[in-house]
Amino acid sequence: MQASPIVSGDVAWVLASTALVMLMTPALGFFYGGLVRRKNVLATIMHSFFILCLISVQWVLFGYSLAFGPTLNGIIGGLNWVGLEGVTMDANPDYAGTIPHQLFMIFQMMFAVITPALITGAFAERKRFKAFAVFSILWATLVYAPVAHWVWGNAGGQPGWLKGLGALDFAGGTVVHITAGMSALVAAMVIGRRLHSDEPIEPHDATMTILGAALLWFGWFGFNAGSALTSGSLAVSAFVNTNTAAAMAALTWMTISWMHKGAPSALGAAIGAVAGLVAITPAAGFVTPTAAILIGLGAGVLCYGAVQLKNVLGFDDALDVWACHGVGGVWGAFATGLFATKTINEAGADGLFYGNPGLLLTQVIAIVAVSLFSIVMTWVILKVIDVTIGLRVGEEEERLGLDASQHREPAYGI
Repeated sequence: MQASPIVSGDVAWVLASTALVMLMTPALGFFYGGLVRRKNVLATIMHSFFILCLISVQWVLFGYSLAFGPTLNGIIGGLNWVGLEGVTMDANPDYAGTIPHQLFMIFQMMFAVITPALITGAFAERKRFKAFAVFSILWATLVYAPVAHWVWGNAGGQPGWLKGLGALDFAGGTVVHITAGMSALVAAMVIGRRLHSDEPIEPHDATMTILGAALLWFGWFGFNAGSALTSGSLAVSAFVNTNTAAAMAALTWMTISWMHKGAPSALGAAIGAVAGLVAITPAAGFVTPTAAILIGLGAGVLCYGAVQLKNVLGFDDALDVWACHGVGGVWGAFATGLFATKTINEAGADGLFYGNPGLLLTQVIAIVAVSLFSIVMTWVILKVIDVTIGLRVGEEEERLGLDASQHREPAYGI
């Protein structure tokens, strides 16, 4: 079979998008780093930086093959592409017909990198670095790769089982955000609450968090608009929807918190923007800008409410990963089933509001399946690590701070 022609404009756009998505992982480090106490900021940023290195190697060796390789009964990819064997500079029309297969691979690598990094916010300030490293590689292999295959796998025209059902996820609402958010909930519960002391558990540098949020917003254009895999009108639609939903969610979160607490919160606006970005991710290439406003509005309301629920229930998801990514991802995937329209993307489907209730049912099946799988597998991984090498630092190490106890480096000079 003759190779598909490579389109230089598409190559340029996806290369740029890949770089934008790569930036999101260190940006997440800054976003999380500002939210922890001074004694833990370096360790928190290190989580994101280390995962960028670790998963970059894992993905080349076997992660990509498991996630996107020829399917084993729609559940997981085979080992056909280990070490990128057969992943060439020719296009693979099963995934992207106008760019080299290796470019599609490395674009998807950046998604695989940031997903376990998101989970680190749940166990910030108390997890052993060794346990974190082992958890990251196991989770990327046993949770991320199978779910990515279920939703996006299509080698040889043989889809993963959720893709075969018709589930839609433009850029990772289920694959990235539901997996990370639900896993974060489990991680927070298994590892337990942080130690209480006279030192308040408050963000040490709000400006760092807002900078991180702004860089995440910037990188998210590559995340969502890059997922069009071409430089055409679909990328433009996803770009517009991404910005619109983020802005609406930021305004919504800030307004609700202003009404609730009596002052407009800069941190609230930043966190709200991230919640909106999460929620629009699965829908970005399937919905209209008006729908993006409604999705952003829903994200601001639901994710803010989830933070308050977390506080009532008392589990210590330190940086609200479940509230923003778990709840935001569920809402986004559900909203895709409501607002998707083939007038935006012929390769998609019409949702409930366009006469197709079947898509909403399929989206619910995907939400439930991915949530349950992520919860169960994460619990198993954490329990195995806990009984072998131990999950949590000792009390004295936690009081001292992870920068000193785990890395022997201060984030700031005396």
